[in-house]
Amino acid sequence: MNRGLGGKAPQVAILAEGQFAPATAKTAIGVLRYAPYPVVAVVDSTKAGTDAARHVGIGAGVPVVATVDDAVALGADVLLIGTAAAGGRIADSYRPFIARALERGLAVWNGLHERVLSDPHLAEAAKRGGGTVRELREPPSDLPIGGHRRHRDGARVVLTVGSDAAVGKMTASLEIVRALERAGERAAFVATGQTGIAIAGEGISVDAVVADFVAGATERMVCDAAERADWVIVEGQGSLTHPGFSGVTLGLLHGAGPDAMVLCHAAFRQTMKGYEREGLPVRDLRDLVRIYEDAAEWRRPPGYPRARVVAIALNTIGMSPEHARSEIGGATHATKLPAADPIREGVAGADRLAEAIRGAVPA
Repeated sequence: MNRGLGGKAPQVAILAEGQFAPATAKTAIGVLRYAPYPVVAVVDSTKAGTDAARHVGIGAGVPVVATVDDAVALGADVLLIGTAAAGGRIADSYRPFIARALERGLAVWNGLHERVLSDPHLAEAAKRGGGTVRELREPPSDLPIGGHRRHRDGARVVLTVGSDAAVGKMTASLEIVRALERAGERAAFVATGQTGIAIAGEGISVDAVVADFVAGATERMVCDAAERADWVIVEGQGSLTHPGFSGVTLGLLHGAGPDAMVLCHAAFRQTMKGYEREGLPVRDLRDLVRIYEDAAEWRRPPGYPRARVVAIALNTIGMSPEHARSEIGGATHATKLPAADPIREGVAGADRLAEAIRGAVPA
């Protein structure tokens, strides 16, 4: 469990002012679904008085409140910034909420690139009230260059990779870990982004790492996780075919050195995220399988088996049941690989992905 307040479980309120919706509250949704600690409230004055599940389909029983003081009254001792904006800056509308949390002595967990205490007004609020800040994207200062460590023999590494950004790689990773554990396997989740770190309590946000050290950071996390688990499931980031994020994706791929990959795809998306105006298309699944397998091969020493994509994890949110079934079946037909939506299909879908992994990567 994530224990960040003197060893006790945090009581978390999620800040999502004006943005508590599926398209904008990715961090909030991930934490509501997977956090091992209590979420006592969501702060969004535009939706106050309602239930979280009404807006994002998860978090039944978690109230949406208008102010930080309302969240404190419910027991909150942490305020987590639950949305992300392009460029990673703190929204101006969030600053009064963060200042109030710091004045009330709360811990603020920030997954954005902008550092909270770089704002003089927020730094002064922290000084007045004794609030603290946990920067989820702050990388360690002693990262190595990658390519020099091998994980423990017997451990198997699986990386989730994407057809685009924000297609469900963290979700697929966590569902696969749960499925492997249900099957009696020792599995570990390696968090590589701010939401995964907020859930797991540890990890390195690789998109905040200097480019030369992305592979080394990933390699360190994978090797450490392999000491305690036989299956290491690494949360992917971005996509090799996304012009903005491909550099992080490649560093992560080579640092993880996976034995297998699960390709994650948003079935409803036709153009790359952020490139809708240009009409940049999402690549065909068969092309993506080849692209990722070829890129992974650059990292494999001679004599090692080729790292292959072994399953397709689909995100079919918003689709009718019939359309979703068609997309899942179409992905299997096109790639000749098992496919599942681990959220829509629940345990059965996640178990199907885990079984594909176990069958494809021998001990």
